[in-house]
Amino acid sequence: MDRERVVVVGGGFAGFHAARTMLRLLGDRVDVTVLNPTDYFLYLPLLPEVAASILEPRRITVSLPQELPDARLVLGEARSLDLDARTVTFEDTDDNAGVLSYDRLVLAVGSVNKLLPVPGVAEHAHGFRGIPEAVYLRDHIIRQVEQAGATTDAAEREARCTFVVVGAGYTGTEVAAQGQTFTAELARRQPRLAGQRMRWMLLDIAPRVLPELDKRLSRTADRVLRQRGVEVRMGTSVAEATRDGVRLSDGETVPTRSLVWAVGVRPDPFVESVGLPTEQGRLVVDAYLTVPGRPEVLACGDAAAVPDMTRPGAITAMTAQHAQRQGVLAGRNIAAALGHGERKPYLHHDLGFIVDLAGAQAAANPLHVPLSGVPAKAVARGYHLLSMPGNRVRTAIDWVVDAALPRPAVQLGLVRSEAVPLDTASPELPRRLPRTSDVL
Repeated sequence: MDRERVVVVGGGFAGFHAARTMLRLLGDRVDVTVLNPTDYFLYLPLLPEVAASILEPRRITVSLPQELPDARLVLGEARSLDLDARTVTFEDTDDNAGVLSYDRLVLAVGSVNKLLPVPGVAEHAHGFRGIPEAVYLRDHIIRQVEQAGATTDAAEREARCTFVVVGAGYTGTEVAAQGQTFTAELARRQPRLAGQRMRWMLLDIAPRVLPELDKRLSRTADRVLRQRGVEVRMGTSVAEATRDGVRLSDGETVPTRSLVWAVGVRPDPFVESVGLPTEQGRLVVDAYLTVPGRPEVLACGDAAAVPDMTRPGAITAMTAQHAQRQGVLAGRNIAAALGHGERKPYLHHDLGFIVDLAGAQAAANPLHVPLSGVPAKAVARGYHLLSMPGNRVRTAIDWVVDAALPRPAVQLGLVRSEAVPLDTASPELPRRLPRTSDVL
């Protein structure tokens, strides 16, 4: 008896959970193929801890072959989609073209860095969307502190000890918080940097840090950052970036060698190439995650404009929380179409949010109960351990070791600047996976 062929494009929060749910519910009744650029699922919320040398990169990379042993993993990126022929054309890691045929399709291609037309940003800033960027930033931070300790030029030392983060959402706030504590520890190991300020700046055009959160959590994060010495500048952004610094929108020029771009994300450009209706760059779907007029095609996560039934007229936010739950529902609805269970619409009330502020600090509102300090930190780490589909013990061990021992502070040199361009999916740039020679 022929099995239903399901192709899942993307192995992030949405795609991973869609594939796992289908396999759990349908077993050998379904033939699942996952098309993904890497052989791992990346637990994005802990990426700032990789950049700050708290966690080893492998801790937040969960093996797809190990966690989805009954699925076929194809390493590559989708290039085109033929809806009538029901085929996906892809390019593998050796630049070879391939074709996957499907009976049902789940589009979960995720998102990429959001770029703004700011001169010099694409050339001199770095995004924060994956392991290469986190490993690069970790090495870059260590390198700047070491070079600052070696130079006799006071102006150069100041520039190398200045780090600018643009975007005060989840990612930017956590990068600034973790980065400040990391550089402070690095500076203590450099006798020549005694008394030298490790300057971190967090910029955003929004009126407050974490504007998407409750104001109480926003105030907590703002207070913690300022107490640590982070310069929080709201209503301010970068007007121009150069090799030697940035010019801010208020006219100030800040000498720096470090510009982290965390202004948000946009749907993967592949979504626009599909030829289906979009909203805000995301595929239009109904409440069941199905593309209108194409019952065999489902979309979820950042790639899909899923109606938010808790806010009529709106679509769900591009968050890991929504992506994971939509992936589970996509898997269940495909199972229902094959006779297992009942098809249901997507309805999810946010369970709360957490922001790790490094050290013993965090801000959280589990079940909308505002917490800060150690209780919030315990909730944050507990939530992450429960949400990760693997590597829980190893991650917990890394946290214990970090609390007891100095962090590793050695440059590995595995990722060069040119291997992690900010615009990872620009139509002007070839969307190709880095080869080994690109990153070594």
